[in-house]
Amino acid sequence: MRIRHEFPRRVTVRDHVLVPMRDGTLLSARIWLPDDAEAAPVPALVEYLPYRKGDWTSVRDAQRHPWYAGHGYASIRIDMRGCGDSEGLMHDEYLPQEQQDAVDAIAWIAEQPWCTGSVGMFGISWGGFNSLQVAALRPPALRAVVTVCSTDDRYADDVHYWGGSVLGIDMPAWAATMLAHQARPPDPARVGDAWRKMWLERLENLHPFAEIWMAHQERDDYWRQGSVCEDYSAIEAAVYAVGGWADPYRNTVLRLVEGLSCPAKGLIGPWSHQYPDRGLPPGPAIGFLQETLRWWDHWLKGVDTGVMDEPPLRTWMQEPVPPRTSYDTRPGRWIAEPSWPSPNVTARPWTLDDGRLRPAGRPNVQARTVLGSSVLVSSPHHTGVDAGRFFPFGNPADLPPDQRAEDGRSVCFDSAPLTERVEILGLPEADLLLDCDRAAGQVVVRLCDVAPDGSSTLVTRGNLNLVHRDGDDAPRAWSPGTPERVRVRMTAIAHAFEPGHRIRLAVSSAYWPWVWPAPERVTLSLHTGDAGDPSSALLLPVREPASPEPALVDFDEPEQAAPLPFVPGPVSGPERQVRYDPQTGVWELVVDPNYGGTRSYPDGLVYEERVRETYLISEDDPLSARAESTWDVALSRGDWRVEISTRSVVTASATHFVTDNEVIAREGGTEAFSRSWHAEIPRTSA
Repeated sequence: MRIRHEFPRRVTVRDHVLVPMRDGTLLSARIWLPDDAEAAPVPALVEYLPYRKGDWTSVRDAQRHPWYAGHGYASIRIDMRGCGDSEGLMHDEYLPQEQQDAVDAIAWIAEQPWCTGSVGMFGISWGGFNSLQVAALRPPALRAVVTVCSTDDRYADDVHYWGGSVLGIDMPAWAATMLAHQARPPDPARVGDAWRKMWLERLENLHPFAEIWMAHQERDDYWRQGSVCEDYSAIEAAVYAVGGWADPYRNTVLRLVEGLSCPAKGLIGPWSHQYPDRGLPPGPAIGFLQETLRWWDHWLKGVDTGVMDEPPLRTWMQEPVPPRTSYDTRPGRWIAEPSWPSPNVTARPWTLDDGRLRPAGRPNVQARTVLGSSVLVSSPHHTGVDAGRFFPFGNPADLPPDQRAEDGRSVCFDSAPLTERVEILGLPEADLLLDCDRAAGQVVVRLCDVAPDGSSTLVTRGNLNLVHRDGDDAPRAWSPGTPERVRVRMTAIAHAFEPGHRIRLAVSSAYWPWVWPAPERVTLSLHTGDAGDPSSALLLPVREPASPEPALVDFDEPEQAAPLPFVPGPVSGPERQVRYDPQTGVWELVVDPNYGGTRSYPDGLVYEERVRETYLISEDDPLSARAESTWDVALSRGDWRVEISTRSVVTASATHFVTDNEVIAREGGTEAFSRSWHAEIPRTSA
């Protein structure tokens, strides 16, 4: 990592610049600006988030915003309405108000004397989402976006539902995260004496997001709003979509490259849910700031950087590795595709046959309903405790460990040892003919790479809520005794299987805590066949390397601006623990998400954070599932100190999801606010 202290243009920082919205609300912005921008105006780059520029993202912000400014841009970080030091209230994620505020902010920025009138928007996760959402509104000044680890489909690929099932490991936890965020005050050092009034107004208007999200268990208009996949043609600004194979949002990159009619590029590396220059596992990191500068210079300054002369999709083909929960570097190589779908990739079927995975004799099995032999799948409900983190952040325990224990709780189909290398790129699918003995259930599939020593490395996975087999907007109860063919699409991946390794497809009926279990224990009857009569099959997107492979421009070494000189606090404990009580059959997963913990900032602010997520389930009782998240946060500077404690719990009966939330806020050790919420939400299809 190179740290830059000198840049082509000197930079000053304007803090707590108030950006007016059309209704008079003022949003707080921090602007890194070339010193001479008033005399020589520059394009602007906007990152727009709810995550508090004054503390939570300040370390990350310091790495990139000054760097962009030093290369001739006004780089702007805005706190969203009701967040950080901005006025107003936030009532949910991705509402039209959020998007309209961004449109207003872009218009204001474009009119400033230091701006040329050309604006770009970028962000990771939430900031990547709203970059796309705002682009779909076509603000005149917005010319290009860079969207990292984001989604174009809020229902199918976010923290709420996975394969039509409640995402137990992240919907409750992220709702709890946002509750703890929304309960925090603005900083008196910036907003002055108004901080307390603003804080109490936020507290009095809190509402747990989990209650909203669980009330929409199908893909309805609530989820369509803000899902740009509904109309890709609405986006005219150029889009650079970036993802990581260790991040759950990587499907979006392929969909955007395929679906957008505007100029678009895609990049997928080995990375977790982080910017690709940060050097967090898995690497290798790249000079992402330099790469995006080529993008911005092309679209915002009209400079011919060659960025649009390169292939539209570049990905990291991953080599096989032993199973570990973290890799400093994931071995592999960069490859490029001329389009997506790629002419280099072909779906090849493998038949599920009596515990074996065989190359199929017929390439098209989609329409077949042949009933061959069958195998029963009835997994214990703690299947999934070795799934790893839904959002890997580059922490030591993020990734899935050896899958042999999970494989033992599943029904597995193994290939013979491979005699030649097989590379896959895209979305593997399981085409299954099965029956379910209940009206509701799930089928989970995992693709694993089994080494000669027997170790099992997770490659990718997928889930299907069987009630959603006709689509996430068309739930239909299962009719036991009537086998049906279903497709389970796995998350996109690039992976090379080496000779001597085996390909394994593992099938289970449970995957806690990723998948919230159906109300009753489920037994699936999975029909198998043979190579000539394939009742069920695995479809692998096999890539044949182009000959010759296109020459690719090397990425630069990672480079950033000087880091923020903060002082980290002590590590609070293990990141991930799995506990089992053999007497009761209860499994407990305890997680510290390790978002950054305690920090002392150079402006005198001390930020303290302790988070615990706990997931409980009995191996034989689906109604025992329980997800709990607690947050304890304190902010202090001199004599000023506030503390916020939140507790969020989700459970379920056979007919309802049950949410309980509590917030307690203290000022100077004295309680300033407390409230609890209880909701029982009918289980409609999840």
